[in-house]
Amino acid sequence: MWTEDELASRINKAVEWLRAKVAEANAKGVVVGISGGVDSAVVTGLCCRAFPDNCIGVIMPSHSNPEDREDALWIAEGFDLRPLEIDLGEAHTSIFNQVKQSLSDRDCTLVGEKVSQGNLKARLRMSTLYAVANALNYLVVGTDNAPESYTGYFTKYGDGGVDILPISSLTKTEVRAWAWMLGLPQKIAMRVPTAGLWPGQTDEAEMGLSYDLIDRYLLGEEVPDKVRERIEALHHQSEHKRNLPPSLELPKLERLD
Repeated sequence: MWTEDELASRINKAVEWLRAKVAEANAKGVVVGISGGVDSAVVTGLCCRAFPDNCIGVIMPSHSNPEDREDALWIAEGFDLRPLEIDLGEAHTSIFNQVKQSLSDRDCTLVGEKVSQGNLKARLRMSTLYAVANALNYLVVGTDNAPESYTGYFTKYGDGGVDILPISSLTKTEVRAWAWMLGLPQKIAMRVPTAGLWPGQTDEAEMGLSYDLIDRYLLGEEVPDKVRERIEALHHQSEHKRNLPPSLELPKLERLD
């Protein structure tokens, strides 16, 4: 385990890194979505330390568990941050109903409706964060941790659509340790991880793995063969999420005069 001095040093480096990245982009501050979970809470804390006067937190419920909103508001208040609150429920329902109706008109069979609805939520949140960021010349700060980045447990162009990722090298265990150093309570640090994509959804149930096992794998520790195979399969399947879209390269044609 880490000492308090080691954790404090790493947190300070993350804060300085945020400032450097914003300066490199000639931006003025940062925007972060606050979900109520430990990852967004830690990133919010880092952003507030880096830019106490130029940090915007955005809470974006969309047919969400009311507890998510309550925890998100509590996190914002704890960091003395006045958040924006933008309810995306009506927009989500309107868009998806139109998609569903249009596909039905073409006699299409919906086989991934739940996932489609969930990913739409994540992409509406991304669009909202960028609407705020563009209006202020801020950068959008992401909240993905190392297990999520490695396994691809994020929505492409959703929570994966950000400018910078300050905790993507941290295991979930270290994220929770940072939460404690930032003064967050046990309730937030140990909250059941969920992306809030549909009622009752949890990260670990969807991945079929615990964060503890993924942490152990990433740290080079022994894990059961089935766990290792599952993690490596997820990493391989999600490779496209960690790269720019492939581009077709064709030979240049000479112009005929």
